[in-house]
Amino acid sequence: MRPSSMRWAGRLEAAKVAVARIPAGAAQLRGVRAGIAFADPAGTRLEAFHGPETTPVAFVPGRPISGFRTGPLGMGHVVLNVGSVEDLLWFYQNVLGFGLSDYILRPFKAYFFHVNPRHHSLAMIETGRSGIHHIMLELMSLDDVGQAYDIATTEPGRIATTLGRHTNDYMTSFYARTPNEFMVEYGWGGRSIDPKTWQPVEVTYGPSLWGHDRTWLPADQLAASRALRAKAAAEGQRQPVQVVEGNYEVGAGTCAWWDGVRRGQ
Repeated sequence: MRPSSMRWAGRLEAAKVAVARIPAGAAQLRGVRAGIAFADPAGTRLEAFHGPETTPVAFVPGRPISGFRTGPLGMGHVVLNVGSVEDLLWFYQNVLGFGLSDYILRPFKAYFFHVNPRHHSLAMIETGRSGIHHIMLELMSLDDVGQAYDIATTEPGRIATTLGRHTNDYMTSFYARTPNEFMVEYGWGGRSIDPKTWQPVEVTYGPSLWGHDRTWLPADQLAASRALRAKAAAEGQRQPVQVVEGNYEVGAGTCAWWDGVRRGQ
């Protein structure tokens, strides 16, 4: 192992977490130089690695899209089903070093964590079971998300969560069911934060400003989710669109709402 990998292994072992080196053949299949494997207190297998393979060949998508927002922000995010968030906080925050972004207590308990300017790279939803809830991929164009949504709606049962926008990371997205027991969130316009100054808060309007009807929720939580969205609409909850250089143009005119926000009104 390189010294950085050894430091991680030592940190985990100090927390009484068993660590195993990933065999060279398995590391080669993953496209990394070396790595270690371990599990969180709920038994979810995790891996840490260094030396990922790179290539000068440009990514070629399977259909025309603008590309994915990755780079220093990482691939996207992963959300875990967990039995108890409280049982895992110490591990992900104190041992692995994730920072708490914010949390939701209704209509279900969910905690969100960051490791870079992406609002969250990891989240946990308290569902009473273990495993991956969903992974998120962020696109560079809103049209990519809309066109993928059109494609997904042609397959009965493929849409798990309708098109909508999140309250905390401002992502416009939808969720699709996969052949396995997890979903894929396909989104655009995620929020960036400053990890050095960020202060976590409770998000009281639920997980979404609008849309995101979650067909996978139990009936009582689905009703509560719809009520929270209605409350957000009734109280005029709005958030500015998050853009990156090159994927927007400034139109003519002014926005009275945004001008008021800037004036603190």
